[in-house]
Amino acid sequence: MTKSRLVFIPVPGIGHVVSTVEFAKLLINHDDRFSVTVFVIKAPSAADVDAYIDSLTSSPSFPKRLHLLHLPVNEPQSAQHPHQLIPNSIPLVKQAASDLIQESHSNPDSPRLAAFVVDMFCTAMIDVANDLGVPAVVFYTSGAAFLGLMLHLHPLREQGVLDTTAPNFKNSGKELNIPSFANPVPSNVLPTILLEKEWEGFVDDYVKGLRKAKGILVNTFEELELQAVHSLSKGNTRIYPVGPILSARNDEQHGSDIMEWLDHQPESSVLFLCFGSRGYLGGDQVREVARALENSGVRFLWSLRKPPPEGSTSITDYSDPSEVLPEGFLDRTACIGKVIGWAPQARVLGHKAVGGFVSHCGWNSILESVYFGVPVATWPLSAEQQPNAFELVRELKMAVEISLDYRLDVKKRTASGGISGERIEKGIREVMERGSEVRKKVKEMSELSRKALMEGGSSYCHLGRFVDDILNDRL
Repeated sequence: MTKSRLVFIPVPGIGHVVSTVEFAKLLINHDDRFSVTVFVIKAPSAADVDAYIDSLTSSPSFPKRLHLLHLPVNEPQSAQHPHQLIPNSIPLVKQAASDLIQESHSNPDSPRLAAFVVDMFCTAMIDVANDLGVPAVVFYTSGAAFLGLMLHLHPLREQGVLDTTAPNFKNSGKELNIPSFANPVPSNVLPTILLEKEWEGFVDDYVKGLRKAKGILVNTFEELELQAVHSLSKGNTRIYPVGPILSARNDEQHGSDIMEWLDHQPESSVLFLCFGSRGYLGGDQVREVARALENSGVRFLWSLRKPPPEGSTSITDYSDPSEVLPEGFLDRTACIGKVIGWAPQARVLGHKAVGGFVSHCGWNSILESVYFGVPVATWPLSAEQQPNAFELVRELKMAVEISLDYRLDVKKRTASGGISGERIEKGIREVMERGSEVRKKVKEMSELSRKALMEGGSSYCHLGRFVDDILNDRL
C-alpha cells in the first residue's frame, strides 16, 4: 500500500491554523494511506496559536499520522513585521521539505511527499513546491463566492476594463455581474482590498498565487454555494468544496460560567452578539447596541471586546464593561442579559438556548451558524465580510441585514459611519422572529451541512476526488 505525506502550511493566525488542523484530521480519517505534517511558522503576538498547538500535542487523542513541525526562527520575533513572515519563511520551508524528501529516499517505510497544501495567504510557497517537483494546492478558508469574485475581477483590473480603486467608485451605485453570484454585486459591498489603491500589490500577488495552484480546496459545501461552486468548476483550476470544516477548539476549560448561564435560558430565546477574535466597536457604537438591546427586551449574550491600544493589534476584554456602556445598563438588563469578553463561539452557537447571532460574517462564523442552525443578523467589519454578508442576505436569503457595507478602518480605528440603535433593534427583532422564512432556510441548510461530510455526501465525494487525484498523480 503506497503511503503519501502531505505538507500543510497555514498562515500563523488562529482561525487559519485551527481550520488547517481540522482539515488535516478529516483527510487522514478519510484515507489511512495519508499522513500530514503541518509546518508551524512562529509569529510574534500569537500566544493563542502557541496555546492551541500546546493543547494539541498534550492530548492523548492526537492522531498518530498528524505531525506538527515547528520551523526555526531566523531572527528575533519582534524584528519580523507580519507581512514579512511568509517570505522570510521560504528558505525554512524549503529546507524542512527537502529533509522530508531525503527521509523518504533513505527509508523505504517513510511516506513519499505527495503535495503541498498551502494556506490562501501562503501561495508564495507554491514556488518552493515547484522547485522540489511537488504539486501544490491551496486550502481556501473563505467561501467559494468570494474566491470567484477575486478571480473574476482581477483580470478586469489588469486589463484596465475596471478600476475599483477610482475615487467614489465604492459609492457609485455600480453593480457588477460576477459569475459566482446569481445577483449583481453592488460596488459598496466589495472588500476594502479591492477599493483602496494601497492594496493593489497585495491583490495582484494574492490572485496570481491562487492561479499557480494545481487545485483549490474550499471550506464550503456544494449545497450552500451552488452558484459559486458550479461557476468555478467551469474554470481551469480544479475546485474541491470539502467543508464545512469547523474551527473546533477545546474550550471546555474556559467559559463554563457562560454555558451555565445559557443552561438557565429558554430554548432559542438568546441573541448572541460576537464580532470575531479581532472584531470590536467604538464607544459610541457600543452605546447604540446597548440601547437597541434594552429597547428590544430580548435575552442576550454579548461578547464585548476592547479596541487595541495605539500601536498594537491585540484585542482584549474590558476589565469593567460599564466604562463603555450606558450608565445603569448592566443593572437594568441583569435579568435578561450577560455581557462577557471572549466567548467559546462554537459551543455557544451549539447551545439550544441560542436563537440568533449578530455576526461580523467571517467565513468560519458563517459556517458555524449554518451548522448549528442559528440565523444571522449581518454586521461586517473588514476583510471579505461585506461580500459574505451580501451573499447571506441577498443570495442565500439566510440572514437579516443590520448592515452590508459597514467598514472598520483598522489603522485609523474608525468606522464608515455609525449604525443607529433603531436600525440595530430592527435587525435584532427580525433575526429572533420565530417561524420566519430565514429561520426555516437556515435549519434546512444545517441538515444539509451535516450530510455533506457523511459518506456519500457532496463534500465527502469531493474529498475522495482530491485523494484520488493525489494518489494517481493527476494534479
